Amino acid sequence: MASMGVWLVTFLCLVVMMLISHVYHQLLDAYEQSATLSDIEYSWFFRLLLNLVGYSTVLLPMFILYKYLQKINYFDKISNTGYTWRVLFMCFGEPGDKLPESAKPRKDDGAAREGAELAFCFTGLMAAYLVWGLLQEKIMTQNYVMSDGSLMKFNDSQFLVFVNRLTALVVAGARLACSRATLAPAPLYKFSYCSLTNVLSAWCQYEALKYVSFPTQVLSKSCKVIPVMLMGKLVSRNKYEMYEYVVAVLISVGMVLFMFGSREDNIGSHVTTLSGVSLLALYMVCDSFTSSWQGAVFSAYGVGALHMLCAVNAFSCALTAAAHAHHAPPLALLHHPVFAADCIVLSVSSAVGQLLIYRTIERFGAVVFTIIMTLRQAVSILLSCVVYGHHISGGGALGVLLVFGAVLLRLYCRQRRARPRHDRV
Repeated sequence: MASMGVWLVTFLCLVVMMLISHVYHQLLDAYEQSATLSDIEYSWFFRLLLNLVGYSTVLLPMFILYKYLQKINYFDKISNTGYTWRVLFMCFGEPGDKLPESAKPRKDDGAAREGAELAFCFTGLMAAYLVWGLLQEKIMTQNYVMSDGSLMKFNDSQFLVFVNRLTALVVAGARLACSRATLAPAPLYKFSYCSLTNVLSAWCQYEALKYVSFPTQVLSKSCKVIPVMLMGKLVSRNKYEMYEYVVAVLISVGMVLFMFGSREDNIGSHVTTLSGVSLLALYMVCDSFTSSWQGAVFSAYGVGALHMLCAVNAFSCALTAAAHAHHAPPLALLHHPVFAADCIVLSVSSAVGQLLIYRTIERFGAVVFTIIMTLRQAVSILLSCVVYGHHISGGGALGVLLVFGAVLLRLYCRQRRARPRHDRV
């Protein structure tokens, strides 16, 4: 009887999915035909609402099915009797407190090995996201010269998000298939929360470049350590020492001094507009939640970085595909060899960067990861200024010193607290 109910609710979910999809396409057509909505400065807000309607095509039916299974206690009443039960359990079932031995958190590997792995993650993240940042700015701000001599500008943030997530899913899926690892060590729905905020933060990041300069966007990211710590307290009830708050403030102040110590005339020319502030604020909230939630999932279920990469990007692909249906970029631009090469390199660097992100969060936590990415942004700013002509003076030297001094202070305090009490002299 319970199985019959599940099939009926599943059919209802498919009907709901088709209805939402129909409504979404109607709204999308109305938006594209309305010059009033699409040409105003705040058109991004309507695009965001449309994206959310597209995402609900996947999320709402999944939520209905989850609530129904929870209401009837499906996994308590029905034993493991077939393929349907296994699929539903993989998506919505809780494995309990017992984890397989291979999934349990590993013991401390020693300071030397931990330091080497941290250095590897730092170097890999720096390289992957420096390439990604440069190509992101190029694709969203530069014109591509077509074969007939005309100029075409790419402006579809949702397409870039989809391509990046699809590439990462293929890479992670292939690696998991080769290793024959468990596909779902945690309920798949747990990954949908951080997947949604991950997609939203990526969309806001690309979209913000239409309203702010790249250095301005990086300035907003430089203050992300504090929001990540606050989100960690909210999501995982994490407790932080006083020195960690001091370090977070020093890093944020140092990055702000570094940015405003430049000679870039237009660094704040757009960020004071409501569109720029709103997109950057939404990015900060979503991105902080993403890393904090992923850290909580790593701790609760002992999943690996590849599992996180695969599951999050599977949801991300589903969400962006639903929101991007029948809305592809111009074919001429897709066939442009330089644009295609930029997209491929951007996606590969994004996939490598995501894998290193999850590895860093798994091993060292969301706060350490955010500090690494903040340091990366300082280098990214300098590289962007060299490549794209943003003029930077030596006025930000104090800020840079403050940032690196804060990082050294964190390392010192952490090592001091790790030593036995009688050694602290």
